[in-house]
Amino acid sequence: MTRPENHTVHILNGPNLNLLGKREPGIYGARTLADIETDSIALGRDLGLEVALFQSNHEGGIVDQIQAARDAAAGLIINPAAYTHTSVAILDALNMFDGPVIEVHISQVHKRESFRHHSYVSLRADAVIAGCGTQGYMLALRHMAELLKTA
Repeated sequence: MTRPENHTVHILNGPNLNLLGKREPGIYGARTLADIETDSIALGRDLGLEVALFQSNHEGGIVDQIQAARDAAAGLIINPAAYTHTSVAILDALNMFDGPVIEVHISQVHKRESFRHHSYVSLRADAVIAGCGTQGYMLALRHMAELLKTA
């Protein structure tokens, strides 16, 4: 499998992130997933990246998107949300992806419940960004641009 020569980055979001801005704003902030999409596409353009976003509340939908990215994306940014701590299926799919993978968490998961301290996704991730709020997606895009330059 060869990675695409383009600079397409897929940003994948897991369960309940469709409710950003409404769901526990004290933890996740007031910004919505639509805000993140708008900002990501604009920053991606500035960085020379084409950005596509996807969100699913279903593990299989995320696995399907990771598999599809093998032929369509140079890199993946993923916020697997609750699947971070439970999904070997997502880890297995990520292990089949040849490009860089960056794991993003809006909250600082290590200051939360102990079950959130373990991440299956981190076993594959080339970088992990946590606790920077929704700005973590922008940091991930900037880092992805650097990783793709050296790939």
